[in-house]
Amino acid sequence: MARMHLTPREEERILLSAAADLARRRLARGARLGAAESVALLCDEICELAWDGVALEEIVGRARRIIRPEALLDGVAAAVPKLEVEALFPHGTSLVHVDAPFGPPAQDGPGAVRTADGPVELAASRPRKQATLRNHGRLPIWVSSHVPLSQVNRALEVSPAECRGYRLDLPAGAAIKVDPGEDREVAVVAVEGAVR
Repeated sequence: MARMHLTPREEERILLSAAADLARRRLARGARLGAAESVALLCDEICELAWDGVALEEIVGRARRIIRPEALLDGVAAAVPKLEVEALFPHGTSLVHVDAPFGPPAQDGPGAVRTADGPVELAASRPRKQATLRNHGRLPIWVSSHVPLSQVNRALEVSPAECRGYRLDLPAGAAIKVDPGEDREVAVVAVEGAVR
């Protein structure tokens, strides 16, 4: 009997695919989807689009059209106000962030979210700095918005060193590319709990 040795990421991907197949079978027989299976189906589709090299912006735009609202049980849109999945693109892994993946929830239904007028500053109380990223490798390196700088590719030098407790100060799902030999000035924000 053959044995497969899978990484935790590969195991998660197979489990996600199995849950998405369950959702597809339910849709095929006319059953509506709950939150867990609708999230699995949408994440699976996003991962496959990324694998095929579809641009991040196009994936986000297409994601909201993958499952029709009438295919969902009541309350799913309110229960899932956003969706984030790490997807493997040809250039590497990026976080795909989709707001209101199943459409806006009912204004006053369960789970409705009401926000104040005006702009909202994210991570408002966290320290911010400027950092320099230098690629000492032979290939371009992509850095996603959510990745702590302490966990980036070893070929990427982060200076000053104390910025390793930070991440890029970019919206979720955004990423930057640092070409070989390039010095890239970036704004960074402290990772929650990493900087006092």
